[in-house]
Amino acid sequence: GGGKTTVAERLAAAIDACAVVHTDDISWHHSFFDWTDLLIEHVLRPVVRGEAVDYRPDAWRERDRDGSISVPAPLQWLIVEGVGAARRELVPYLDAVLWVQSDDAIARERGIARDGGNAEAIAFWDEWMAAEEPFLEDHRPWDRADLVVNGTPPAGTEGQTIVVSTAAKR
Repeated sequence: GGGKTTVAERLAAAIDACAVVHTDDISWHHSFFDWTDLLIEHVLRPVVRGEAVDYRPDAWRERDRDGSISVPAPLQWLIVEGVGAARRELVPYLDAVLWVQSDDAIARERGIARDGGNAEAIAFWDEWMAAEEPFLEDHRPWDRADLVVNGTPPAGTEGQTIVVSTAAKR
């Protein structure tokens, strides 16, 4: 609900030869934050070698989720979208970090609504935040940000404007 996917999709639409990989797809029914090796092995290293990616995580097969994580080749840009995308272990694979900063209450409201707005969505959000908060305290990904984007822009500008500020260099 913070706006990360929206920003990633808008950037990808504006950039030629660009694809988006969502860390939520890597982590789906695996682990909220213990997925770094999967991303590196099955997505980042092949992309760095100039190879296309067609990765179907084990959890997808085990739960009969359709599709796969696909990245075409050749590719000029890969956007890795997700809370953990700027974690320390991924820094060697990153050319730039964009951090989407959002109001927690608004992000919660949007995330729960996106996920169905029911008791299950609320429980999932609370479980996610219980894992996300210590992860963020430890990794502080915003400290590596080249740009910070406001994921909760001023009222009336939603869908029209991406508000950006410069950030301290890594």
